[in-house]
Amino acid sequence: MTDEYTAHHLQVLEGLEAVRKRPGMYIGSTDSRGLMHCLWEIIDNSVDEALGGYGTRIDVLLRTDGSVEVRDTARGIPVDIEPRTGLSGVEVVFTKLHAGGKFGSGSYTSSGGLHGVGASVVNALSARLDVEVDRDGKTWAMSFHRGEPGTFDGQGPDAPFTPFRAASRLTAVGKVKKGVTGTRIRYWADPQIFTKDAEFGVTELEQRMRQTAFLVPGLEMAIRDERDATADPIEQAFRFDGGISEFAEYLAVDPPVTDTWRLTGSGSFTETVPVLQPSGTMIPTEVERRCEVDIALRWGTGYDTVSRSFVNIIATPKGGTHQQGFEQGLVKAIRAQIDQNARKLKVGTAKVEKDDMLAGLTVVLTVRLPEPQFEGQTKEVLGTPAVRQIVSNVVNTALTAQLTSTGRDDKVQAAQVLDKIVSEMKARISARAHKETQRRKNALESSSLPVKLVDCRSNDVSDSELFIVEGDSALGTAKLARHSEYQALLPIRGKILNVQKASVGDMLSNAECAAIIQSVGAGSGRSFDLSAARYGKIIMMSDADVDGAHIRTLLLTLFFRYMRPLIEDGRVFAAVPPLHRVIVIYPGSKPNETIYTYSEAELHALLAKLGKAGRRWQEPIQRYKGLGEMDAEQLATTTMDRSARTLRRVHVDDAESAARIFEMLMGSDVAPRRSFIVDSSDRLARDRIDA
Repeated sequence: MTDEYTAHHLQVLEGLEAVRKRPGMYIGSTDSRGLMHCLWEIIDNSVDEALGGYGTRIDVLLRTDGSVEVRDTARGIPVDIEPRTGLSGVEVVFTKLHAGGKFGSGSYTSSGGLHGVGASVVNALSARLDVEVDRDGKTWAMSFHRGEPGTFDGQGPDAPFTPFRAASRLTAVGKVKKGVTGTRIRYWADPQIFTKDAEFGVTELEQRMRQTAFLVPGLEMAIRDERDATADPIEQAFRFDGGISEFAEYLAVDPPVTDTWRLTGSGSFTETVPVLQPSGTMIPTEVERRCEVDIALRWGTGYDTVSRSFVNIIATPKGGTHQQGFEQGLVKAIRAQIDQNARKLKVGTAKVEKDDMLAGLTVVLTVRLPEPQFEGQTKEVLGTPAVRQIVSNVVNTALTAQLTSTGRDDKVQAAQVLDKIVSEMKARISARAHKETQRRKNALESSSLPVKLVDCRSNDVSDSELFIVEGDSALGTAKLARHSEYQALLPIRGKILNVQKASVGDMLSNAECAAIIQSVGAGSGRSFDLSAARYGKIIMMSDADVDGAHIRTLLLTLFFRYMRPLIEDGRVFAAVPPLHRVIVIYPGSKPNETIYTYSEAELHALLAKLGKAGRRWQEPIQRYKGLGEMDAEQLATTTMDRSARTLRRVHVDDAESAARIFEMLMGSDVAPRRSFIVDSSDRLARDRIDA
């Protein structure tokens, strides 16, 4: 550092030097994320061709030597001479920043590439890049070393390289049949730029290719991973003709409330942009743009929101004006319909909010327009202002038409959606009311807790336990058996509502479900707040028979659907009450011994052991049909006393898999459940059936 600072200290980075000096500006980072971004740039160029109707297949090959190759069957990069530079089209695309056919020249009506830097940036950051183009009956080839055109004497990036001196040459290396076109690009990422641990993620690549295949119906995307030389290559291909409707069904994680609805439309707007004139000057010109909107959405029974948005098939994970327009149109259309049906839906004075409408919604939002404005080269946020109002108008118009359709199925689904949204609103208001109350209320204060809750005295959440007890008879015994300092009791009457089949409104209006949610005190659904839960353990204490198992299943369905964080945090348990009570008789004055068994197999093993030892036991052996048959001492000793009881913790290792199992076993669709029962009957332990 010196005090002197003159024009001699200024540097002008020419051509691709700027990319190599500041790669993060163009690809975000130089780790695996940046490496993948380079690959997306090459793939997206091929996808833009498919969007224009050229080419039906794109192949990506991960080679053993660390290179990656992208092949397509599109028109092929132009090989003729570009007049202003005097270079071939191939060299212009790969060596000149902001060069391409996506600047309003008419080659693309909509595309993901906008800035003309994708291929040239990848070339600049590659130790070697080879390109082959099938066009005009020939195969043309050219190679580059860190962005500089030339020839390699051998294979791989370490082969001797000779740059072109006088003029670059695009070489014809073969012939192809008439009409055959396409491009093959193979490159080796430069180790001087990328970190040592940067690598291509196959899972991420498969997800992106599957996503693209959904967005471009009829396009086949294939990947072949050859990097492990000791194993067979991993191959995967994706093609979906159903488009974004099929994409929405794939993304959905819950049973449907509606079919997948398609909302389509378009709108025009004008904007002033610099237009390149034949003379080479840029003149601000007012041009008319057309924005095409295509949306697939469906509501499900859950409360999670799954949203994907795209502009010209480029994902915009951080949203933008199109996402804002969708939400604006959604709110306007839904509120209008709820206002018209306020009396029927029993809305009252409350007002539905956006989050109520998004609960259980799966949506794929796509817009297509020429030259959209993005924030940065990574294109994560759409910035074109006019798109917001266009999308809002399309959503408002199309969704209103869907909700007011006179078709029989449409009317039923519209009613179910509005009822679900109103139920979400009521659940949100109820959860907020619960949250505003204190966790504990003493006898001098008012309480919103259920009347039948027998609460504990402790305010220490981590030490407290809530026993959900089956029946009032068991409650009476449990009151005497519990430790009132930290054990609370909530009786339920029989089998609660199967919430996998019921709507949110039915669940909230069910007395048993409402009592459980109130007692836990943390709300339900998307408004559930684990930190507000009033108990450290939730223990299901039901009879050791088939009915008790059914009640546990219904309770678990309620917890999994509406209070899942409790399970994920390991706070839900099942008590293990005994099935038999065996009194072993001792001779003389020695007191008899009481042994509890928890299954038929355990009982038979115990009796065999006692018989072998010459011991006698009291007949008949007591078999507990329910918790109410135990006295307080027996219940405390076997099920409630921390020093002697056994608890089974309920946990979820794979939430999506668990959701599918809950839907199959507890959902409305009977056929899959019947098939499961028939197929699994040979694995049934018949001695566990209480018959």
